[in-house]
Amino acid sequence: MFGLVPLVLLFPALGAGINLAFGRKLHAGVIGSGAAVLAFSAALLQFVALLTEPTGTVIRLFTWIEDAGLHVDWALRVDTLSVTMMLVVTGVGALIHVYAIGYMRGDERYARFFAYLNLFLVAMLVLVAADNFLMLFVGWEGVGLCSFLLIGFWFDQPHGVGWRNSDAARKAFLVNRVGDAGFIIALLIIGTTCGSFDYAVVFNGEHFLPGDPLVVALTLCLLIGCAAKSAQIPLFVWLPDAMAGPTPVSALIHAATMVTAGMYLITRAHTLFELAPLTQAVIAAVGALTALLAASAAIAQYDIKRVLAYSTISQLGFMMGAVGLGAYTAAIFHLVTHAFFKALLFLAAGSVVHALGHGNDMRMMGGLRRHLPTTFATYGIGALSLAGIPPLAAFFSKDDILSAAWTAQPLVGLALLGAAGLTAFYIGRQALIVFFGAPRSRPAEHAHESPRLITLPLIGLASLAVIGGALNWPGHGALGTWLGHTLGEVHEAAFNPMVALLSVGISGIGLGAAYLIYGLQPLPENRCDPLEGRTFDLLARGWGLNDLYAQVFVRGFNSVGAWLKHADESGFASLETGVLTSTDRSASVLERTETRQINWNIAAIIGGLALLLTLTLWLGGR
Repeated sequence: MFGLVPLVLLFPALGAGINLAFGRKLHAGVIGSGAAVLAFSAALLQFVALLTEPTGTVIRLFTWIEDAGLHVDWALRVDTLSVTMMLVVTGVGALIHVYAIGYMRGDERYARFFAYLNLFLVAMLVLVAADNFLMLFVGWEGVGLCSFLLIGFWFDQPHGVGWRNSDAARKAFLVNRVGDAGFIIALLIIGTTCGSFDYAVVFNGEHFLPGDPLVVALTLCLLIGCAAKSAQIPLFVWLPDAMAGPTPVSALIHAATMVTAGMYLITRAHTLFELAPLTQAVIAAVGALTALLAASAAIAQYDIKRVLAYSTISQLGFMMGAVGLGAYTAAIFHLVTHAFFKALLFLAAGSVVHALGHGNDMRMMGGLRRHLPTTFATYGIGALSLAGIPPLAAFFSKDDILSAAWTAQPLVGLALLGAAGLTAFYIGRQALIVFFGAPRSRPAEHAHESPRLITLPLIGLASLAVIGGALNWPGHGALGTWLGHTLGEVHEAAFNPMVALLSVGISGIGLGAAYLIYGLQPLPENRCDPLEGRTFDLLARGWGLNDLYAQVFVRGFNSVGAWLKHADESGFASLETGVLTSTDRSASVLERTETRQINWNIAAIIGGLALLLTLTLWLGGR
């Protein structure tokens, strides 16, 4: 069955092609969703095959590059890590495709939307199934392109004051290019040092030594790429604005799949990162700081999707901290459970937005639990899972990370515990503002439950958020055993009851604080938040990083442009005038030689040829 792995990529590729060519004449939603379901079925076949042969294999399709001693195949790696990612991408992706049938119904670019979604699946699957760094980079750039297309799908609609969705798409594209610059430098180091981009060659331990400055430089460059793609400090500023895209995009790309590519890359290349302890320490610190700062920023947002965007950044920080500590199974475990509960939360938020007629401001909501019972119930499961309440899935995956951090680097563990408390607070705040109290607008008063095409995927994801913890149940470690066939013997922290109790206690304090502030006294009719103030405003602006970048880069670029414009108008303009004057004078002199008589023209031509011949003979003689 390993030979069937190309079907995982082929089905969504066919779906994208059919929808681009004939989508307006066919049911694009059914075609796109069917392609995702078939891709998931093909991934399941790979899972079954690995049960009997867990070491996996590599399927070489064709030679891609053969030049100057460099040989690169287009090859698909089937192992427990890649197939785990395939199942997440296609499984969660299929549910989101079905949701999008109902959510995007009536959109004038309906067929194009599903073509873009299928194209994203292809790019993400290329990324996780690649057997070499160059092929992985193709998928890496492919998901970046699809992210740009889908964030700006409603490109002509406003997104904040003075912004349009197209501006958010460009921002995401440009920030990710910063990360790609680091990735490209890393590729150059790999190519020149190893003479190959194949994983088997790069990871064989012959080309890099522990602590070697070259491997430190390589891994730091890879980290830059991962920080941009996975929205880590200081390159996370694009992700909150990426919520300009339709809700299915936010759920699929910016919660469940694309943004986890950085953690996948570090886990895949863990043998390189383990040779660079300095880089691992930087990764752990970046992850912990990102988790803490993003969680604090989430408590001051009013846009229902923007809260979840900062939440995603924070949870990605948990995963990044885990891979920095070498807790790869814990990171992948949280990656999987996060795909379940965060996709659920985004889709539930989309159901709320759909019920209100596309209004994202939580201050215009309230009392929706009575009007949207299914959405409320499924959202509640996702929210409690995110808060780390047992026995839901995220309790177990988050506890694995906290246990590893507390054992290896207590400061990182302390920061992540703080982030866990803030997580419970902001998700409790959101639930209380959106679903409890009295309706604060006419759309909230007249809201009604979303259609079944929207609520059924919510029920499916809620089920996964409930049972997902069984993937790596304490004392059983099924996921760790499964990934061990690919990652080898890696250190993983055991279940720590004291850390678990501390985590649940801090989450309980966060939920309790949210209830005291927003539950006992619901948001008033004037919609003023009780926490508003200078600190609240700073958190609402994401700690001012956007303002800093606007001053340093945008304003700096504009200043350079203004200086060049002034230089052009002064010095360059006078130079241009002088050149034009000289040209005009030369033209007037030459114009006098024009007699309009053919005999003189022939004589001039013959004379010129004679002169050239004389010069040629003379120079040749010398």
